[in-house]
Amino acid sequence: MACASCSTSDGSAPKGCKNNGTCGTDSCNKLTVFDWLSNMSLPNGEAPFNCVEVRFKNGRKEFYRNTEKLTLSMGDIVATVASPGHDIGIVTLTGELVRIQMKKKGINPDANDIPKIYRKASQKDIDIWTAARSKEEPMKVRARELAIVQKLEMKISDIEFQGDGSKATFYYTANDRVDFRQLIKDFAKEFSTRIEMKQVGFRQEAARLGGIGSCGRELCCSTWLTDFRSVNTSAARYQQLSLNPQKLAGQCGKLKCCLNYELDTYMDALKGFPEFETKLITEKGDAVCQKQDIFKGLMWFAYTNNFANWHVLKIDKVKEIIAENKQKKKVASLEDYAIEVTQEVEKDFNNAMGQESLTRFDQPKKSKRHNKKPKKAVENSVAAAPTAKKPSNKNKQSNKPAQPAQTAPNEQKPASEKKSKGPRKPIIIKKNEAKK
Repeated sequence: MACASCSTSDGSAPKGCKNNGTCGTDSCNKLTVFDWLSNMSLPNGEAPFNCVEVRFKNGRKEFYRNTEKLTLSMGDIVATVASPGHDIGIVTLTGELVRIQMKKKGINPDANDIPKIYRKASQKDIDIWTAARSKEEPMKVRARELAIVQKLEMKISDIEFQGDGSKATFYYTANDRVDFRQLIKDFAKEFSTRIEMKQVGFRQEAARLGGIGSCGRELCCSTWLTDFRSVNTSAARYQQLSLNPQKLAGQCGKLKCCLNYELDTYMDALKGFPEFETKLITEKGDAVCQKQDIFKGLMWFAYTNNFANWHVLKIDKVKEIIAENKQKKKVASLEDYAIEVTQEVEKDFNNAMGQESLTRFDQPKKSKRHNKKPKKAVENSVAAAPTAKKPSNKNKQSNKPAQPAQTAPNEQKPASEKKSKGPRKPIIIKKNEAKK
């Protein structure tokens, strides 16, 4: 079953969805677990686990017990217990993997307080559910207007209707505590339904709304990341990243969760390094660390009286100096242990075809020479002209008859033929003959 307004629509879903795959009526794999046990049977004919995972709007998941022993599979729409009434959701996981997911989230599979599934949703349940979902977007606009009128410092990020349409949950974010008692009364009067307010964090808001990150992919928190670990600026320092809040902050306004992905690798690499605050005592003065290169195993030190000049030392040399200082001995200088760092030779790119120019697609400016017709074109135009021509101005002034078309080799040719041939080579030849 797919969403009617999504790109994965197959026409089987009821119309009215306007959430583009996050409303709960779609078949998108948002925060879903791959069931690698789907084609495997249980040993000794054991009964399958009687709990299933049900997903609601925007990745909200709950676990329910199948007390009615319904034959459920992934993608089935079911009616579950809610307070009050019932809710509608989609089954996203069945079998033994549900037991593992419950233990992962700290839920006891044998507890008696796990809610149950009523039945598979009928067409009437789906119609009511779809009608309730279609009210959410215009209701969110109106709810924000009412919050602005009361001058409350809060942001209503999302609204979720219950499956039977009896209750609406308003998700909001706020920096401080907000007194919204009067706002709830206005909502109940305006929308004529049961109202529930639920505050979420900025990370949870970004996970519910979704989006595209700076890496060009969909946000991790809205696709596969289910737990939000705290991210500190020390994670950026250990990875030697510039503390630029515009680059380190995500769409939620907090530090990016991906800063923790490679942090353990950097911490393991730093175990072999001396402490950053270590001082090296030499006869020329004390030296402090200025920079580290985790991948190459190098450390940069500078004298306290001369911070302009840095000296590059390997880790083993630094440990050797520290061992000498622990015995209350001073080394001569850092220059005796420093190494010369050779700069990498820049690769010279030879532009053979001229294709890296940004202006290669621009049209060149037409010069005046391009306006002139070529010689061949002029000759063709003269040949195509009619034989009967008007006499030239020279003929008019001299009142001489026009010369015949065929002329002797020593006779002078008409001016029209001279112009058509272009160069004055024949004239120069005649002058030479006259001199002879």
